[in-house]
Amino acid sequence: MTVLRSLTLASLAAALVAAAPASAQRMSLAERVERLEAQAAAQNQTQANIELLNRLNALQQELAALRGTVEQLQHENAQLKQAARDQYLDIDSRLGRLEGGQAPAAPAAPAEGAPSVTPAPPAASPEPASGRGVVADVVNGSTAPAAPAGERPLYDSAFQALRDGEYAEASRRFQAYLEAYPAGSLAPNAWYWLGESYYVTQNYEVALQAFQSLLDTFPDSAKAPDGLLKLGYTQFELGRRQEGEATLRAVMSRYPGSDAARLAQSRLRSLALDAR
Repeated sequence: MTVLRSLTLASLAAALVAAAPASAQRMSLAERVERLEAQAAAQNQTQANIELLNRLNALQQELAALRGTVEQLQHENAQLKQAARDQYLDIDSRLGRLEGGQAPAAPAAPAEGAPSVTPAPPAASPEPASGRGVVADVVNGSTAPAAPAGERPLYDSAFQALRDGEYAEASRRFQAYLEAYPAGSLAPNAWYWLGESYYVTQNYEVALQAFQSLLDTFPDSAKAPDGLLKLGYTQFELGRRQEGEATLRAVMSRYPGSDAARLAQSRLRSLALDAR
């Protein structure tokens, strides 16, 4: 029995010794698998970072392209403004010959400062070329009616300042004329050009008041169609589209066949096309 017990213990010891390396080997494999999984996770993270970097580079390229487009549009807008300013001064020069019998003045650069008289807001650049130009001051080829000696020079002085691009000074002179001759024969024209002096500098709130004053004070004057047309344009500039459309339709219904009615119809057609 003693010998049998000794043999049994020896067999168990041998089995334990033989099993130890296998257990150690299994632990080594588990560690290796864990290590491989960690490496795979690291590789996946690296790939994700590379993809993110590629997307950022693509977005940067798109942003650079958009900036280039914006710069091009700004340049084209500046050119349109210059063209509108040149056209405005050319029209005013010809109007000056018809209205005052004076030789046209050389175009001058628009004043940078805003009209300083109350209630003028800060000035901006002249209006862009979009069909909203100055409406002719001469109706059916006739000039403005004759005015007293003191009235005409004051009006001509204001109109000359407007023609020279001195919009702040023009607004002051037109206001001075209207204070001196509120019922003068040139008062409707003064109200209209006072509105223009603000409109071309994008002071639309004050321009609106001037055009409305023309219509309220001289509803039957020769400048009423043009004043109503520019009132509609000004409402559009102020974001009051429904009012602007209604005003342009009123121009067409009240003054059919006039230049103002044709301009109103053209503007409404343009708006309809833009809405499609």
